[in-house]
Amino acid sequence: MEEPLNWVSLGGLEEIGRNCMFFEYKNEIIISDLGLQFPEEDTPGIDYIIPNISYLEERKRNIKAVILTHAHYDHIGAAPYLIEKLGNPPIYTGQLTKEIVKKREEEFKENQKLNFRVIKNGDKIDISKYFKVKFFEVIHSIPDTFGFILETPVGKIINFADFKLQANKDNPLKSLERFKDIINDTYQVMFIDSTRSEEKGYSISPKIVRENLKKIIKESPGRVIVSTFASIFSRIKDIIEISEELGKKILVSGRTMEINVDIAKRLKYFKPKEGTIISKKDLRHYPDEKIVILATGAQGEPNASLMKIANNEDRSIKIKPTDTVVFSSSIIPGNERPIQNLKDDLARKGARVYCLKDLDIHSGGHAPIEELKLVLKHFKYRYLIPYYAYYFMRASTKRLALKCNKNISDENVLLPLNGQVVKITKEKAEISNEKVPSYYIMVDGLGVGDVEEVVLRDRKVLSEEGMVVIIATIGRNSNKLLKNPDIISRGFIYLRENKKLLDDIRLKIKGLLSRFPKYQTVDPEYFKALLRDQIGLFLYKRTKRRPMILPVVIII
Repeated sequence: MEEPLNWVSLGGLEEIGRNCMFFEYKNEIIISDLGLQFPEEDTPGIDYIIPNISYLEERKRNIKAVILTHAHYDHIGAAPYLIEKLGNPPIYTGQLTKEIVKKREEEFKENQKLNFRVIKNGDKIDISKYFKVKFFEVIHSIPDTFGFILETPVGKIINFADFKLQANKDNPLKSLERFKDIINDTYQVMFIDSTRSEEKGYSISPKIVRENLKKIIKESPGRVIVSTFASIFSRIKDIIEISEELGKKILVSGRTMEINVDIAKRLKYFKPKEGTIISKKDLRHYPDEKIVILATGAQGEPNASLMKIANNEDRSIKIKPTDTVVFSSSIIPGNERPIQNLKDDLARKGARVYCLKDLDIHSGGHAPIEELKLVLKHFKYRYLIPYYAYYFMRASTKRLALKCNKNISDENVLLPLNGQVVKITKEKAEISNEKVPSYYIMVDGLGVGDVEEVVLRDRKVLSEEGMVVIIATIGRNSNKLLKNPDIISRGFIYLRENKKLLDDIRLKIKGLLSRFPKYQTVDPEYFKALLRDQIGLFLYKRTKRRPMILPVVIII
């Protein structure tokens, strides 16, 4: 019987982020991307979520390569945490991605030196006995983004990575010319970016974005603060060039932005004129109308530059009524509330705030519906796996494929979940009953994977319901309270305004203690359990809330 190729995603099929897939044939494994996911509402206090590589770690001797498609953190952010556990295999990636990963790796001084193999558009590499790979460059919001074609014993497999076509709606087919060397092949499986599968039309032209940004910067009466992703090099380049055209100075604010601008300058992706970029100490030498600030924080991140400016935490930059703030980015799902709060804070301080709803000031890096349809219709593939998105987005891509490609039927478009093993042979591809561990691995401070589900559950309870600490001091020989129990509330009730409830809690504690006969010494652990259960039930009946009960029993 023919040996199947196994394909598994460890993230990226049920979320935006944590992108990581691998291909396994016999004793060889190829991994694509090692991304992180930013925390959500149900993961309080967590820094990042990274892929679960327990399956791969057990087979690290079989790993022949890691392919990093581009330098966004949802594709590379977990590499410093995971690469050594994978045996430090060769990493195939573009020059820019290499430099950004290396810079991030400096924070992990104990790690070994990474084994990079820099790739270019059109490179063909024999990676191992069963895998050959061809790289092709795609348009995305960061340079050096590569899709790849794997030649395997079961056929060719193509992955577009994150991409857009930047198609001209008057002649959309012209955008496919960049794929003329690969569009006529037949692929056993095609993976396709589905992040914008719900958005109609074509990508916004970068030319329109640039013109609108120039208009805002030119007409603003004071400083202009442009906040965008630190990885959108084309946008950063535009802002710098516009500022130079208008005779303005640029301040780069935010650690990630500073790092990426330095890397881009070193690799000559753009070359600012001498004196264009200034430091914070130089701000006072120029009038406000000559200043443009490039800042991190367009997603409302609490420690990013724009948030610090809005909260008056930046010593050098304070919001003025003449300031203009531009959010030149799309909203990552889940960040709507912090972004809205940030815009409100800036507006309260008098700033004029522009966002994508006001003007076309951002062009995303993912293909919307009409561009997806071009690829789905004109490429030849037997099976399709929509990728890099929530399930409903991938389901939308499936409907698009069935609508625009008559050669594809329902069973040829697969929608697996994270951890499900897809079996691929020359004849078919199907979701099997096999599963690989893919549950969240949380990074919390210096700890990786040490925050278990029970810890998260406790954090959620504390954030939603608060806690009540009860300190009961009991006489060893009398089984009586030696003093009124101390009750401490955090996030549950304001003690000064709830004296009646506190008195009732104390009466309840005394009643529970009276159950014990005088001749029997109270078991502290048993009494603590009794307090947790009974006081918890009592408070729920009175308040319809379930705070965490932390009893402290002292026997004297």
